[in-house]
Amino acid sequence: MKTVVLTGGIGSGKTTVAKMFATLGVPIYIADDEAKKLMVTSKVIKQKLIALFGDAAYKDNVLNRPFLAESIFNNKALLEQMNAIVHPEVKTHFMDWKAQQKAPYVIKEAAIVFENGSYKNYDFIITVYAPKAIKMDRVLQRDTTTEEKIEAIMKNQWPDEEKIKLSNYVIENLNLDKTKKQVLAIHSKLLEIKEINP
Repeated sequence: MKTVVLTGGIGSGKTTVAKMFATLGVPIYIADDEAKKLMVTSKVIKQKLIALFGDAAYKDNVLNRPFLAESIFNNKALLEQMNAIVHPEVKTHFMDWKAQQKAPYVIKEAAIVFENGSYKNYDFIITVYAPKAIKMDRVLQRDTTTEEKIEAIMKNQWPDEEKIKLSNYVIENLNLDKTKKQVLAIHSKLLEIKEINP
């Protein structure tokens, strides 16, 4: 079974593209959603996050997201430490999930595979991109946030040009009809590839 990672910067439309692949019957693993669940259900993650952030990391046994977001905002070292706690658990969870799937290939949707070097673990990389102004507008409409906070996230992510250089497939996500055509074309190509050389 081929393992494909679907990535892209904040506001690029990764989730929209992932849903398009899902309608084609491709099993999709949304890393961010699963990480959020594991941060609540995993005792290992919970203990380590409390050790890193203090008791305020959880409030009444519920992850204190506003506190964590404020703590890592503009603190790259703390963000990296948090990711070092969460990402290995997500990786294990993904491998268990993948083992249960029955499909020619699966997709893991994840934001920072280039930044943490994990892009090397996948058979194929699909990068979704859109111009910065469009990404900014999408996030402002979607989330209760500010341009300053979006800029801070963007600074922690590789530029699209760098991601594109290392990608097998690239999707320009500006027009939904055109995006669907690109998804169908990539899906067909991935189905044509029978085996991955070890």
